[in-house]
Amino acid sequence: MKALLTCFIPFALCMRPSICVQAQTPEIYTLDKKISLPGDGGYDYVSIDAINRRLYVSHGTTVNVVDLESEAPIGEIQGMQGNHGIAIANDLNKGFISDGKGNSVVVFDLKTLKTLATVPVTGTGPDCITYDAYTKQVFVFCGRSNNASVIDAVSLKQVGSVDLGGGPEFAVADGKGLMYNNLEDKSSVNIIDTKLLKVIKNYPLSPCGGPTGIALDTKNQRVFTVCRENKGMSVVDIQTGKVIATLPIGQGVDAVAYDPETHLIFCSNGDATTTIIKQNSADSYSVVQTLNTQTRAKTLALDTKTHKIYLSVADMQPGTRNIIPGTFHVLVYKMQ
Repeated sequence: MKALLTCFIPFALCMRPSICVQAQTPEIYTLDKKISLPGDGGYDYVSIDAINRRLYVSHGTTVNVVDLESEAPIGEIQGMQGNHGIAIANDLNKGFISDGKGNSVVVFDLKTLKTLATVPVTGTGPDCITYDAYTKQVFVFCGRSNNASVIDAVSLKQVGSVDLGGGPEFAVADGKGLMYNNLEDKSSVNIIDTKLLKVIKNYPLSPCGGPTGIALDTKNQRVFTVCRENKGMSVVDIQTGKVIATLPIGQGVDAVAYDPETHLIFCSNGDATTTIIKQNSADSYSVVQTLNTQTRAKTLALDTKTHKIYLSVADMQPGTRNIIPGTFHVLVYKMQ
């Protein structure tokens, strides 16, 4: 890992000319409420259906569903062996859940929440799952087989796979036939052609190490990737592969989200913080708040309508990672 060079000036820490950790404006975001959810299993991704105004929360063998208008639980999707991610296909009125232990994808109706099908996949360890509206295909990224199984979202059949060349983490589609996927063990990002089912480019992310979450600014053609090893968020020019900037974030990061209206980027960290970064321009970024959350609240979803962020978490027994029964909930933060 390359060391980051720093220089101190009054009220700011500059890592590069385009990166400043400014004197932070307090409380851009504050805690709004907690939403209690049933169940005591482990938890992973959270996902938002912006059209139907629902929040999906991965939770053990169940997905909890929350109505975003009332912010109250309205149902569950059950029957998985150990689920991870949720992908939304509004154009087809279908949702897709990756069942890591079942090596399958569970398909459900977005309106009724009823299970429509269970699709077995050839990849092992399905984790991140992403819908590509351009090809009407679902890409489920399999951590144990280092590939992505591809499902036709209409026929609900696997139609191919993509060799990724490393261990995949989060992925995001641009809606125009390209998908970007972090390789955690290679510290690089893949560009996947969703029609050819092929990696067409791979960019190294140094000084980023161990990338997890990824978000996309389609207007400026920038990818935001968060990394655990160097505790940083890197900004990548996706056309050239150049790392434009790297900013300090908290420890144990998992997810990242970008709000194209407010130009804020949210990095959820396992150390009880969410780092909030301001995009001043395509190549200039500043850390503007370190939001206090809860230990192991490391995945989040952004509602671009209300600009609220939602983080799933449970209380842990002191000094352990053992969940205290009956404490699973979603933390909701709102913009001041």
